[in-house]
Amino acid sequence: MISSYIFYGWWDWRFLFLIIGSTIVDFLVGLQINKHENQTKRKIWLWVSIVFNVGLLGFFKYYDFFADSWVNAVETLGYTIKSNWTLNVILPVGISFYTFQTMSYSLDIYFKRLQPTKDFLPFATFVAFFPQLVAGPIERASNLLSQIQTKKTFDTNQFTNGVKLILWGLFKKIVIADSLAPIVDDIFANYGTYPSSTLILGVTLFSFQVYGDFSGYSDIAIGTAKLFGIELMSNFKFPIFSRNVAEYWQRWHISLSTWFRHYLYIPLGGSRVGKAKAVRNIIIIFLVSGFWHGANWTFILWGAFHAIAFIPVFLMGRNTIYKESVVAQHNILPSLKEVIQILLTFIIVTFSRIFFRSESVEDSFKYIKQIFSDFSWDTYSHPLGYRMIDYFVLIAVFIIYEYLIRKDERSPFKFKHKVVRFIAYALVVFAMLLFYDDKVDRSFIYFQF
Repeated sequence: MISSYIFYGWWDWRFLFLIIGSTIVDFLVGLQINKHENQTKRKIWLWVSIVFNVGLLGFFKYYDFFADSWVNAVETLGYTIKSNWTLNVILPVGISFYTFQTMSYSLDIYFKRLQPTKDFLPFATFVAFFPQLVAGPIERASNLLSQIQTKKTFDTNQFTNGVKLILWGLFKKIVIADSLAPIVDDIFANYGTYPSSTLILGVTLFSFQVYGDFSGYSDIAIGTAKLFGIELMSNFKFPIFSRNVAEYWQRWHISLSTWFRHYLYIPLGGSRVGKAKAVRNIIIIFLVSGFWHGANWTFILWGAFHAIAFIPVFLMGRNTIYKESVVAQHNILPSLKEVIQILLTFIIVTFSRIFFRSESVEDSFKYIKQIFSDFSWDTYSHPLGYRMIDYFVLIAVFIIYEYLIRKDERSPFKFKHKVVRFIAYALVVFAMLLFYDDKVDRSFIYFQF
């Protein structure tokens, strides 16, 4: 717990009071919910947790957004607001993650899925556990808290597997995400000057950047937790091989999608309340998911786009047909039909990321308009003068390697022969040294959420 508080306080010690306050509130709320049999009292205490945590999240993350939106709406009606309503509130790193984590504890106790702990120390460690504190996975107490409360014995295999995951996560962050960042930043910043071929390249590379960045962090977090004898949930399961949008959301940011399914979608009635209400619930889930990502209308449009893409899959009854990876059904290669499905899903998801990456709604639509208005082809030059062919080869090799390790997202170096494993280690380290560039901003994308 102390290590986690030092880790978080190193960024800005003042925001420690927020995470400690959230911890104390939900610790006490959990005890009170469990104490009462009366449903009204239980619900009152649950709302204490929800209001407190959502209130923190709402103020620090969304106050300026709502203030700006209100001012803009009033001004469109012809009125002028002279006073400044925004406060320029600093967004605490990881607040979207740990508030959801603490709320899940109170919700699980309310729904009688979990018994509260009376020991504050392990609960505080559960909330602030530093490997996954600032960008997930969003853990539930039934998994993480129970492990924290269990006596640990050193496991050599668990430790070495953790180091391997950390190494693979660093590769995805440094070699994939960070090396693509200057290209993506340049294209999105100057989209008005580039033809459609370059704009398509920009958003395609952003798909690989955000995947390498976020799944890389998750691998580092899961691997670091293993060093302490803790097993965190998987957050990514090779989403680039998804065959439809529904399967994609079963493989991308799993901890968030399962959180919304358990605590919002199912309580709203899920898919058991008729098609019309189920569609309503799907729209709510994706809009809330978009809003969770950031205080910008671009994220809400991104969520709406995914809802529109998901609903036809749901109505055709194909949202739950893929239980296993496409590659689990084929020892060597997927079928031609599955390749087409994977490519189509990738195109849909990648197109949605124009909204995700753009600074404003206006920029996102201008970006799309530019794609469809300028069909000329141009050879793109790297903003730092590097060879573009190196990055195309890199992505191709990355996809092939992900395919080779497709059966287990926690074993990126699971090869039978020791020589092959050490060659893989050496190549990964060499690639990190080769592609490392100290001119690149190395912050994780999801730290802003």
